[in-house]
Amino acid sequence: MNTKRNKTKGLVLLSGGLDSILAIKVLQKQDIDVTGISFVSYFFNADLAKKAAKEIKANIKIVDFSIEHLNMVKNPSYGRGKTINPCIDCHLMMIRKAGDFLKKGEFDFIATGEVLGQRPMSQNKQALDLIKEKSGLKGYLLRPLSAKLLEPTILEEKGLINRNKLLDISGRSRKIQMSLAKKWGIKEYPSPAGGCILTDLQFSERLKELFDHWPDCQGNDIQLLRLGRHFWVGDNKIVIGRNKEENDKINKLKQKGDIVIEPKEFPGPTVLIRSKDKILEESLIKAKELIIKYSKKAKE
Repeated sequence: MNTKRNKTKGLVLLSGGLDSILAIKVLQKQDIDVTGISFVSYFFNADLAKKAAKEIKANIKIVDFSIEHLNMVKNPSYGRGKTINPCIDCHLMMIRKAGDFLKKGEFDFIATGEVLGQRPMSQNKQALDLIKEKSGLKGYLLRPLSAKLLEPTILEEKGLINRNKLLDISGRSRKIQMSLAKKWGIKEYPSPAGGCILTDLQFSERLKELFDHWPDCQGNDIQLLRLGRHFWVGDNKIVIGRNKEENDKINKLKQKGDIVIEPKEFPGPTVLIRSKDKILEESLIKAKELIIKYSKKAKE
């Protein structure tokens, strides 16, 4: 923390969702110099955050932590949600990364849009306290939307942040947030479901299978999960495109050692076969069967 600057500076986790937007607005209304920070991984991007930052006139930092984040998703310390989403570990990683900027003296505190009790796994009191302790930011981690229900930060105690102007929102209802959005002219914001594909049931099942077969999977393997239909033959993976757009994307993700099969006599799906060891003869047979199965012309 830099005690010499005239204006208090905060770095706020900005997903682009309403809660993180409101967290920034609450602080801006105290004339605090606020910058957003958003993260990019193999499972989410910063597009919504960039759009939100532009709307609320806030600067934004973008941090790509894809490789580190993937390693965490494979083996989280604090469990998973309903699917494969390790929300506590993920949020803790983000806050620690944000904390690096505080330790460099660029900011005075870190803030988030977390709301006490809004999410049963990651935003209960125990989880919020755990993140505060494990992040190494105790006293410098602010939750503006629920601050009056939580222990004051050092900045509140010193009067650098006016605690009376912070909020006391709790629970799963979003009526207060939506009312504030209307009051402050915030018109565009996404649904609470968020932009993390780890909460998607089908994608989560695919990812679990991938981790089971290939524990050392990499980013390109994750990108393939978003495309086409997926099949396993032993530890060989077969991905078959569902339309021209997916066929093109599958081709672009081809790596050394992959086999790509495309029908020549009739229009049909692109099939990619990948193995971490060797591609089996059975996989080639299966791939050809799938091309026939999913090609209209081949059936005629």
